[in-house]
Amino acid sequence: MASGKEPIEVRFRLFDGTDIGPTKYDPSTTVSSLKEFILARWPQDKDIAPKTVNDLKLINGGRILENNRTLAESRVPVGEIPGGVITMHVVVRPPQADKNSGIADNFSLLFISFSWLP
Repeated sequence: MASGKEPIEVRFRLFDGTDIGPTKYDPSTTVSSLKEFILARWPQDKDIAPKTVNDLKLINGGRILENNRTLAESRVPVGEIPGGVITMHVVVRPPQADKNSGIADNFSLLFISFSWLP
């Protein structure tokens, strides 16, 4: 890896409990790049799907991650097992209301508990 540091293994937990990954990333990978990875691998059979990376929010350790931060900066080491997989939760932003009709599309949002799995 380019940074000379150990890769970080991350799995992305979707709203319905299914996962994308785990995959190893360089610690210098930005949150925005992680979102691009997720968007490119989003399962086609999901009723709820992001259209752009701006429709995605990544949550790690109860914090929403900022696009310009790196994976190393965004880690929450509390409860991590050395060499273990970090589970980040993915939330899809609900569609914006149609300003002309005043009606928003229906969406589902599940409250997800956090888990650290080796």
